[in-house]
Amino acid sequence: MGKRQSRPWIVSDELWSLIEPLLPEPGPKLVAGRPRVPDRQALCGILFVLHTGIQWEYLPQELGFGSGMTCWRRLAAWNEAGVWEKLHRVLLKKLRSAKQLDWSRVVIDSSRARAARPGPKSGPSPVDRARPGSKHHVLTDGQGIPLAVSLTGGNRNDVTQLLPLLDKVPPVAGVVGRPRRRPDMLFADRGYDHDKYRRLLWKRGIRPVIAERGQPHGSGLGIFRWVVERTISWLHGFRRLRIRWERRDDIHEAFLGLATCLITHRHVQRLWDL
Repeated sequence: MGKRQSRPWIVSDELWSLIEPLLPEPGPKLVAGRPRVPDRQALCGILFVLHTGIQWEYLPQELGFGSGMTCWRRLAAWNEAGVWEKLHRVLLKKLRSAKQLDWSRVVIDSSRARAARPGPKSGPSPVDRARPGSKHHVLTDGQGIPLAVSLTGGNRNDVTQLLPLLDKVPPVAGVVGRPRRRPDMLFADRGYDHDKYRRLLWKRGIRPVIAERGQPHGSGLGIFRWVVERTISWLHGFRRLRIRWERRDDIHEAFLGLATCLITHRHVQRLWDL
């Protein structure tokens, strides 16, 4: 994915040119006081929290990104306005126009994150002594480019998110013809082994390639499924996503959506490095 930046929370001119047109217009100031922190600086503060995992109230003021509460409000407002979904669609369009999206197959998997504060979309984890936790569900293309992500409680069965994740894949334009959102095949591990969902996938015109319970390992599906595990490791490279500190699920989903855009943007950057 290229060399790691020394300060990855600094927003580049290229990334800002994609984000700025998507931001909602700020409302009028109701009370006179300090001037509004510029959106670009607030975004740097949000990225600092996402990358380092620091608590909002400890965001260093000397960085010039505004207070933690200012960045928190900005993140909540942008998430409510659908900024990250729009940005993700823009990035996927760039990849498809360069023929860098592999629609021949998609891969699905999930990972668990401990919830420090129980809240909506958290639940007792069956593998962590019933401690509160959440799940990150991820759907990628054949190369590991994230197409859709979602958040559920830690006790939700993986297969319940199979169809919702497919429905979350945005219609991706970028080439002549209709936007595309349906893959040819779907690869999954044993957690998604259910005849009902195989039939539903066939009905959608998607060929299911799902490992079966009770069968010995060594099916060879790992040569295709490893890409989603790599993408999950990229997501957990953002320290704020390793543990769910937010009681509000929409704030954690905002971090998850932003991280998804950043990973997708790295793939777009590779196009310019070629």
